[in-house]
Amino acid sequence: MNRLSSGQLPPSLTDRFGRRHTDLRVSVTDRCNLRCGYCMPLEVTFKPQDEILTYEEITRVVAVATRLGIRTVRLTGGEPLVRAEVDRLVRSLMAIPRLEEVALTTNGLLLAEQADRLARAGLTRLNVSLDSLAPERFQAIARRPGLDRVLAGLTQARRCGFRSIRINAVSVRGLTEREIVPLARFCRDESYHLRFIEFMPLDAEAGWTNDTVLTGATVRQLLESTFGPLAPVQGGDPGQPAVDYDYADGCGRVGFINPVSQPFCDRCDRLRLTADGQFRNCLFSTAEWDARQVIRSGGDDHNLAQLLVDCVAAKEAAHGIGTSQFQRPDRAMYQIGG
Repeated sequence: MNRLSSGQLPPSLTDRFGRRHTDLRVSVTDRCNLRCGYCMPLEVTFKPQDEILTYEEITRVVAVATRLGIRTVRLTGGEPLVRAEVDRLVRSLMAIPRLEEVALTTNGLLLAEQADRLARAGLTRLNVSLDSLAPERFQAIARRPGLDRVLAGLTQARRCGFRSIRINAVSVRGLTEREIVPLARFCRDESYHLRFIEFMPLDAEAGWTNDTVLTGATVRQLLESTFGPLAPVQGGDPGQPAVDYDYADGCGRVGFINPVSQPFCDRCDRLRLTADGQFRNCLFSTAEWDARQVIRSGGDDHNLAQLLVDCVAAKEAAHGIGTSQFQRPDRAMYQIGG
């Protein structure tokens, strides 16, 4: 374990496999206004509010992380926009000198009402989860209505001038096949960057099996049979989880995040902070490092820095999905933050 001397900080958060970590995913709440089966149970008990980090505590943790090399933050949940005044947190984070960007992932239901405040606070990038454009299918997947609100949120976000708006769609065999082409056509027409994400073993109801994974390769074949060849994009960010392709006819770009069939662990550059203040070095980690305890027991920034260094030092080479060594984490996606 790399022990920091007083006043010492490492030049970067580099693990024993040479991966340098520059991105921090920060969950602001475990609560959500949908109940997507690949993420949450229908009936759920959320964390008490006093166990959730305050915005001031989150800002403090992020400020320490930036001194260790973190440069981008993505706010997640649950659904981050169900927490009041998320724009206030964005503004606080944007004031941290070394932080280059704050982004946010949302299901879009509350986006129309909040997009303007978020943009004015300094948010530049949005990922909006959208699995179907058919109201009845949307409700079957999300187990709540709300497609019209998501589409209204996208429209308002575009008016507010966000630099990047991506659409995220989870691919589940036997559930989402018929949604692929309509989503792709919509994103081509509206100039949204669509990304398909393989179903991962992070659903609260433990329904995931290998047979439920609709692979990125399968989705890509379906798109190519409809829209023609896809050409891989060259020179992208090596740390991003997606492999992006351009449509041969020039009408847009589509990406595939394939953590099950094509793991990208070798280039992973992200860490996570859960809403209740636990550092995690992988979505599938079975260990956590308690930043909340450090903060609320009077620990200083040096203690927080050491905690994050320890978290990175313990990171495994890969998540191990599909191997006999894989151990499913106790927490579901909504409890970790995407």
